[in-house]
Amino acid sequence: MKIKVCGMRDPENIAGIASGGPDFMGFIFYPKSKRFTGFDAQTEILNAFPEKIQKVGVFVNETPEQIFATSRVWKLDAIQLHGQETPDNCRQIQYSVLPVFKAFSIDESFDFEILKAYQDYCDYFLFDTKGQFPGGTGQKFNWALLEDYQLDVPFFLSGGIGPDDVESIRNFRHPQLFGIDINSGFEISPGLKDIEKVRKFISEIKSDIV
Repeated sequence: MKIKVCGMRDPENIAGIASGGPDFMGFIFYPKSKRFTGFDAQTEILNAFPEKIQKVGVFVNETPEQIFATSRVWKLDAIQLHGQETPDNCRQIQYSVLPVFKAFSIDESFDFEILKAYQDYCDYFLFDTKGQFPGGTGQKFNWALLEDYQLDVPFFLSGGIGPDDVESIRNFRHPQLFGIDINSGFEISPGLKDIEKVRKFISEIKSDIV
């Protein structure tokens, strides 16, 4: 089970979270987000960033040119598209040899059939809670809805996951569940995570789930 900690931007906080052993860290490159990292590279973050953790850049309806430019200066390992991007948008990013995470907002009305058009151009899907605006809502959706997901693309479970959800995650089963994405449920303030809570969560998830 992989763990992605999203919405990071503070160098000291990043170092503390990194010591807990996440597999991915997400950096948000969406100016309207409270966790916006900024497009310009921050050497304090990059110089001390552990190589074993993959940097995922999160973009919302951004141009390919800006995504590629940001990817170069931040030395991103993967791109997450969290807006209304089309399958062709995903194809353009994947063609640049960067893995693509495509986020989808899930509620009872979501049609899983639309994912078929994306499956050849995405390395991972990320299933989040549907909200009024792009980005996380801090609320969980009904994970039972994912019984309708029948494709082979592995996915990350996201949306309002917090420290008390270990048991629920342990009891959730799906053949394509690849990882857990956490963010606001572990925050002290936007972009600043509670290091001990994240460490404990990662330890429990990785020890309990194969």
